[in-house]
Amino acid sequence: MNFQLTEEHLMIQKAARDFAQNELKPGVIERDEHQKFPAEQIKKLGELGFLGMMVDPKYGGSGLDAISYVLVMEELSKIDASASVVVSVNNSLVCYGLEKYGNEEQKQKYLVPLATGEVIGAFCLSEPEAGSDATSQHTTAIDMGDHYLLNGTKNWITNGNNASIYLVIAQTDVSKGHKGINAFIVEKGMPSFTVGPKENKLGIRGSDTHSLMFTDVKVPKENRIGEDGFGFKFAMQTLEGGRIGIASQALGIAAGAFELAVQYAKERKAFGKPIADHQAIQFKLADMATEIEAARMLCLRAAWLKDQGQPYAQASAMAKLFASEVAMKTTVEAVQVHGGYGFVKEYHVERLMRDAKITQIYEGTSEIQRIVIGREVLK
Repeated sequence: MNFQLTEEHLMIQKAARDFAQNELKPGVIERDEHQKFPAEQIKKLGELGFLGMMVDPKYGGSGLDAISYVLVMEELSKIDASASVVVSVNNSLVCYGLEKYGNEEQKQKYLVPLATGEVIGAFCLSEPEAGSDATSQHTTAIDMGDHYLLNGTKNWITNGNNASIYLVIAQTDVSKGHKGINAFIVEKGMPSFTVGPKENKLGIRGSDTHSLMFTDVKVPKENRIGEDGFGFKFAMQTLEGGRIGIASQALGIAAGAFELAVQYAKERKAFGKPIADHQAIQFKLADMATEIEAARMLCLRAAWLKDQGQPYAQASAMAKLFASEVAMKTTVEAVQVHGGYGFVKEYHVERLMRDAKITQIYEGTSEIQRIVIGREVLK
């Protein structure tokens, strides 16, 4: 096993770290407070090639590996998880799904502008009743010959209003169960496609999360991804990679809170010496550092397996499960280390704590990850 990052990896990591410090950190508290989408910052991320990191250069991507993606997600998430989730969705779900399973015409028309950052995309699976259960889709797509009529509601959609391209999972034949599900490419502006109000969230408040409503939306036949009935497999395969992105986001949130806690512990004095000299604080920092490093190894292992073309469903679920729990635990402890100041917005850790919670929920809750891992273990 080689635990040493390559020079290219280190350069990419530094570029992401510099961007986070110089472009994301200024104004991050204000964006969180006012639920402001980081449009300017996302545009710059696209120009740097971070929105199509793993896409083949012939489609406008950077052609990087999944390990590079983990490194970038960690550095961005240390500062602004609202921005990093846009990077995650565009890379792991939308670009990956189109490059892996789309046809050449779909790649030229949709993947290229997504990979270059000209536009961003959204992945539309969750529904009011079904959640992330792809087998229980109530959104329907009726085959009308040369097009489908799309009807239904999707909710909790990241990039819901700012996206231009949406990958929508819908049921086309209830009698076939999961084999009657398809994935469709829907464009913003298609008649009768409506974006609902923005959700007022606990965390990642700069990210725009909306419900989407489809009422007899005409989707061209050529916008179906893969063969008829491929939608369930498309959703499951795509989510495997998505979990690596969210695991890396959770890792970054934890690492960001930890770095702030260490810095504060060295500066804050109590009983005549820095609180970092007190064993109670050292024990907290030691546990945080150990768990973060373990989460990092799980994320990198899942990414490595993906890069090697090996099965990574179990590894990505483990990474997502563990890293999200570490993020929640670490951010709570970081607030505790800061004491009363941890409750104040200007010290950042309270925002990181709020952001951490969503990593236990989206891309499948912690309970779903345990189901995925359990099934893999029992195979």
